[in-house]
Amino acid sequence: MTIDARRLTAEIKYPLSQFALDVKFDAEPGVTVLFGSSGAGKTTVLNCLAGLAKPESGEISLGGTKLFASAPPYVNVPVHRRNVGYLLQGLALFPHMTVSQNVAYGLADRADALQSVSEILERFRIAHLAGRYPREISGGERQRVALARALVRLPRLLLLDEPMSALDLPTKQHIMDDLHEWNQGTRHIPIIYVTHDQTEVYSLAERVLAMERGKIVAEGTPAEVLYAPRTAAMAQLAGFENIFNAEVIETHADLGTATCRINDSGLRLECPLSGRAGERVKIGIRAGDILLSKQQIEGVSARNRLGGELVALHEGAEFVEAHVNCSGVTFIAHITRGAMRELALQPDHPVWLILKTHSCLILR
Repeated sequence: MTIDARRLTAEIKYPLSQFALDVKFDAEPGVTVLFGSSGAGKTTVLNCLAGLAKPESGEISLGGTKLFASAPPYVNVPVHRRNVGYLLQGLALFPHMTVSQNVAYGLADRADALQSVSEILERFRIAHLAGRYPREISGGERQRVALARALVRLPRLLLLDEPMSALDLPTKQHIMDDLHEWNQGTRHIPIIYVTHDQTEVYSLAERVLAMERGKIVAEGTPAEVLYAPRTAAMAQLAGFENIFNAEVIETHADLGTATCRINDSGLRLECPLSGRAGERVKIGIRAGDILLSKQQIEGVSARNRLGGELVALHEGAEFVEAHVNCSGVTFIAHITRGAMRELALQPDHPVWLILKTHSCLILR
């Protein structure tokens, strides 16, 4: 097998107080997102890659060069020799230094330091801020300065630990577009970006590694990982508004479906075939996959048609969130303002919910 000169490969086992980190993955040049809830082990993975934490066992290689190996011949390259850029949420800019001085920090041993700083400031559109101090520039500009400082030394690997969590999505996207351009134009290095925000995954990632309790539970493109999550925790992170406890009552192999009872109630849903009768599962349903009607509808392919009562309507920036009680189980459905007005919806009105079988995702 040909080893890409810039590919990161990692197999890490590391004991934590709540669980044991046990991951194995490859990261090609480009942006790979580590996605998971707080405490999933994402930052520990970055610390092991950077050399700030020593795995209990495993191996880390960058472009075929071992940075760590727990088996003979043992390897543990020191932090300062790994040539890894690491950007934290706090940014840690020096308040008493100008933008150019912050970026130049650590380049004193390079004859071309001034030229390198000038080029990276221009690349990230902050050359006009060179003489200002961090307190005199915006949050997005400070982010660009911190990123330029991490990149000016031309790292072989870039680690980003939720560095843009305080910024709005358009600002994040502009910064990441510039980072993509820098990487594709000159460096072609792996970039590992940590987040628990699914909107960042869709907008920033080329590939996703989903983590849960120290393990990688799914990997692929953003659509592959977030469209059909495998666990309830990942479904929550992926934005599923409806997650219910359920029991598989019957399976219908000839139909490719299973009947599930929700929350020990009398309410039943037809779901894709999975599991066996008596098995306890969870069911995830996106609010945008639920249709709402003021009358019962017949002659449609959707197998789940549930009568209920409209409990509440909450208007948001993009849609109206409708809460509907069906046999003691509350569903959340998203509708447009136009639909709400056309149907003249009001709390306490009887309504019907229509759900396709394959909109009901069985989770483990």
